[in-house]
Order: sequence, then C-alpha cells, then structure tokens
Amino acid sequence: MASIAIIGAGQAGLHLGIGLLMGGHDVTLVSNRTGAEIGAGFVTSSQSMYGMALGFERELGIDYWQDTAPQYCAAQMRLADSDGNVGLFWQGDMDEPGQSVDQRIKMPRWMDRFEELGGTLLIEDAGIETLERLAAAHDLLVVASGKGEIGRLFERNPARSPFSQPQRMLALTYAHRFSPRPGNPAICININPGIGEFVSFPGLTLDGPCEIFTIEAVPGGPMDVWGDVTTPAEHLKLSEELLRAYFPIEAERIEGHLELTDEKAVLRGRITPTVRHPIAALPSGKLAFGIADTVCVNDPITGQGSNNAAKCAKVYLDAILAHDGPFDAAWMNATFETYWDYARYVVDYTNMTLTPPPPHMLRILKAAEGNREIAQLMANSFNDPKAISPWYYDPAEAEAFLLTHAAAA
Repeated sequence: MASIAIIGAGQAGLHLGIGLLMGGHDVTLVSNRTGAEIGAGFVTSSQSMYGMALGFERELGIDYWQDTAPQYCAAQMRLADSDGNVGLFWQGDMDEPGQSVDQRIKMPRWMDRFEELGGTLLIEDAGIETLERLAAAHDLLVVASGKGEIGRLFERNPARSPFSQPQRMLALTYAHRFSPRPGNPAICININPGIGEFVSFPGLTLDGPCEIFTIEAVPGGPMDVWGDVTTPAEHLKLSEELLRAYFPIEAERIEGHLELTDEKAVLRGRITPTVRHPIAALPSGKLAFGIADTVCVNDPITGQGSNNAAKCAKVYLDAILAHDGPFDAAWMNATFETYWDYARYVVDYTNMTLTPPPPHMLRILKAAEGNREIAQLMANSFNDPKAISPWYYDPAEAEAFLLTHAAAA
C-alpha cells in the first residue's frame, strides 16, 4: 500500500484521506487549524450539496447529518428588477434532496473520523519546506489548499480560464428570521440583471437550522459597496438593506429584521474563477498534485464548490485505489483529465451564469417556466451540470432540444 500526504483539511482533503485510509493506505494530513479552532472560527463557505456528492459521502459512511440537516428538494430561478417586476421564473423538483452543513460542524467531525481510522493529523502552517519534507517521505503528495505560496505553485491554464479577475463581490451570511418559502424548500437563484444575484437555501449551523444566503454584486455596480464593512453587525445591516432594495420579493420573507446565527456567521471576498495545471514542481523537483479548488475554482453562484470537491476526491480516490505503480506526472495528468471530463461542464455552467446569457440559454430558461420536464431537468442540473449537455451549452443543440420539447408539449 502507498503512503500519501495531503495538505488541507477541507471537503476534498478529508474526503480523500478518509477514503484512502479505508482502502488500506497510510495517510498523513496537514491542517493549519485544529478541529476546535475550526469550530470556533468564522464560516468558511455555503457548501450547498446535492445527490451525487452526498452519495459519495454515504459510500464512506461520513454522512453524519443525513437525518438532521434541513433538506431541500427543489430548485428555482427568478429574474426580476428592483421593483419586483418578474421577467422569468421557474421551479423544478430535484430527484434527490440537497443539504448544507456548516463546515464548522462537518470538518471537525471528519477530522476525528480520520484519526479514528489511523490517519496521522499534523497541525501546522504548511509552506514549501513542509511540502518538500512530506514529498520526500511519501509516495504521493496531494495539495487541497490553494492559498498563499502553495497555491501559487500551480500555474493558471489560460486555455481553460476565460476570466483574469473576479466577476462578483461575494457576501455570505447565515441568518435567522427568514420565513420558509411557499411550497417545497428550495435552493433559489434570484437575478437582478446588471446588478447581481441573491442565492439562498436552508442549512444546518452551530445552533440548528438556518437560512444561508450569498449576495453576489457585479463589480462597480450599486451592490458593490462593501469596502467600509468591518464588523458582523455592519455586514448584516448592509445585507438586509441590499436585499430590500434589489430583491424585494425575497425580502418579504424577513420577519422583522434579520438576525445572525452567531457573531462569526459572515464571510466576504472575491473569487477569480480559475482552472490551473494540476501538477506543481517543488524546488527539489518532487511533484505535488492539486485537487478540487486548488486547480479548479468556480464562483459560488451555482453552488458547485463543495460538490466539485467531493466529486474530484472521488475520482482521485478511485484512481489511487486502482493504481499499481509510481504516481508520476503521466498518472497525475490522466487522473486530472478524468475529473476535467466532468468539471469542464461545471465551469461552463457557472461562467454562463456569471456573464450576459446567450440567446439560446435564455430560451431554455424561459421554456422552463411552462414546461415541467424542462424545469425538472434544470433543477437537477445543480446536481450534475453534465446532464444538460449538449443542449444547454450549444446553440444548435438547444434549438433541436426546444423543438423536440415543443412538439411533445
């Protein structure tokens, strides 16, 4: 069996590490924080997850919140202006429910499981020296952290990265005093054209069920006003103001005023959607293999981040368990390309949502308003963006798809 080192104790790193331990491998995992520190820290993501990714967690027996986390079994999209005039709305049922579990709950529990299975957990800030030490002592070094000097080791792939700067200013909030939507609980994307988006869904946090939402502001637009925000209270106040001003239909769900679930239930930032080359050479010549967000990071507008991490971890896990030989560059590239065969659809799916939609995409979304089957296909695209290929991504295929569904209506 191989010895494998993993840098990063997030969705991908822990998922992969636990799976490798269960497969009989020797695994060392490096985290810059203890489980207790993660649990006492700020929220790290919105982590909306769907059937396929949740299924991969079930395979490893680490779906500890399947019966306690709020579930949502539908998805919806609304395009409306600041006065609440609706230009488009559809809602479709998901084949399998989604859920979101605060990573301050999830990662500490997974770290415990990793150690229960015999994994070695190191708490340190990993730099190049750490990578060199681990690469020399292990058969494979996997990097599941894209920050700082480690992240800069992995070069951007311009052929797969259309953006060179962030497409949104992001403000994430975990809140109470949001009444449930009418009908089935859902993940919902609200779009105010040219201004930004409001994405929300139910979740489980430290004190129980809550609403998790992200305000996505178009850079330079009227919602890109976060520069002076420094405290959680200011974050919450501005979030509510923007929600009432630009998403009045969703604001009707606020019961009085929004309330943070805790004082660390906020996160702000900007992400440049980027695909990087999967292999980085260390100064010694040893190789590091990037996974998930380290090599393929998307804007969270379509809720794909944690799903991608789980799916990438599954691809890498299966490839490692099936491999007998050195983990050389050829193996790394082939393994990443297996993942890319799926991830490229996620990249297109997300980037098409960030940019002015092409005419064929608008026609599909408009058709979903009055066609239950199309609405259901689009709802399930959150789970698997590849499933709506080729007709969602190609104008000619979209035309044929719409003609077929018009004839069947």
